[in-house]
Amino acid sequence: MFTSNKWRSQTVAILALGIAVGAAAPSVAPAPAVAQRISQYSSSIIAAGTTIPVNYEKDKIIVTPDETAPLTLTVAQDIRSSQGRVLIPSGSKISGQLQPARRGSQFVAKELLVGRKRYRIDAISRVVTRTESIQRGANGDSIVKGAAIGAAAAAAIAGISGDKAIATEEILGGAGIGAIAGILLGRKKVDVVVIRPERDLELRVRSELVLR
Repeated sequence: MFTSNKWRSQTVAILALGIAVGAAAPSVAPAPAVAQRISQYSSSIIAAGTTIPVNYEKDKIIVTPDETAPLTLTVAQDIRSSQGRVLIPSGSKISGQLQPARRGSQFVAKELLVGRKRYRIDAISRVVTRTESIQRGANGDSIVKGAAIGAAAAAAIAGISGDKAIATEEILGGAGIGAIAGILLGRKKVDVVVIRPERDLELRVRSELVLR
């Protein structure tokens, strides 16, 4: 009986000591340096679904529905993290291309330039299907005024209107205009997509982007 009580007393004492030691031990937390890295990482992420407003130096862009044209846009306002940190300053550049999409044109972003740092970016605009039919004999100057023009669209307008002066406008990827214009001679009309950059080309990020 004495031995049993002594064993129980020792067992209780050991359990009590274990509980006391467990309560006294500090909870495990990330080291300050690790915690700081985690915080910096989370505050440097552009999440999928984020929208980026943009602008462009011309009032409009004209391309044909089947044309692919290089284009560089400017970020219109600061893009911030949830903590308020500026991740993409206004004035940063986003380059990519306009390309055919569902009977219209869509901008697909490829690269983001922030200061001197370049990042791959996966972002797109909506599809622009706004078209304009240009008839033979149309005034080429009025069509292209204030516009950047894809090479194929420039050739088409030159071929339809007979106005070669559009070559003085900003041509996007403008090789071979004369040859294309020659092919279009004799056609009665051509359809072009008319894009208003600030209204039509706001970008939506499709894949998470980490800025470091």
